[in-house]
Amino acid sequence: MVKDLPPLGLLAGKSAIVTGAGTGIGRAIARVFVREGARVLAADFSGAQDSLPEELGPDVISFQADVRREEDVEAMFDRALEAFGRVDALVNNAGTTHSREPEFSSQNYDDFTQTNLLGVMLCCKHAVRVMAQSGGGAIVNISSVASINTEGRTPMAYAAAKAGMNSLTKTIAVRHGAQGIRANAIAPGFTHSETNLRAPPDILDDMNAKAALGRGAHPEEQAHVAAFLASDRASFLSGAIIPVDGAWSARMV
Repeated sequence: MVKDLPPLGLLAGKSAIVTGAGTGIGRAIARVFVREGARVLAADFSGAQDSLPEELGPDVISFQADVRREEDVEAMFDRALEAFGRVDALVNNAGTTHSREPEFSSQNYDDFTQTNLLGVMLCCKHAVRVMAQSGGGAIVNISSVASINTEGRTPMAYAAAKAGMNSLTKTIAVRHGAQGIRANAIAPGFTHSETNLRAPPDILDDMNAKAALGRGAHPEEQAHVAAFLASDRASFLSGAIIPVDGAWSARMV
């Protein structure tokens, strides 16, 4: 059982955009960011984000966006600027983990890269534009432990897209550090999102056992790391890919 942690005010006075905020890790990130004092624009394409203002209060604005479409991304940043006046943090959590196509197909590649890589690139492009005007900010990309090593259940195109996200994270950190922009990525291990918990019991048992801690992560355990990376406590941390995986990726086998 994961303990509830008291808020520390890590993000007091800050404003943030969280993509993929309707469910799972993204929703947990929105929840923790508000708890830590941030105002949040919670974006998703599913509509599930629309219940967040009722759940979390007036510090959350819901926004409908498909990050694969640059016009949606630009409108998302414009709405955040209209509401908050600035964007201090961006969390690129929107992503897809499933494709109905054979693994070796152009459609499979498109399914995994359009959101997991192109969408992140578009969001980073507009984050840099907006943050540079106000003295900087923090970008947190939600990658995957599959971007570091590999295992049998992970689609190859998904892992490759997330590895591309890691490279993009480092590039943003290096090219835009002088503008006060930090970029880091979290590489989650198996996490108990709504989608993952729908897996058959034998697969759940196997995936939970991957971590040396012997369990999967709670979504808020990923969210707390994202809040730290977005905060001034991480002011000299940039260009890092941080596994939050219970030591799964540290194993030799």
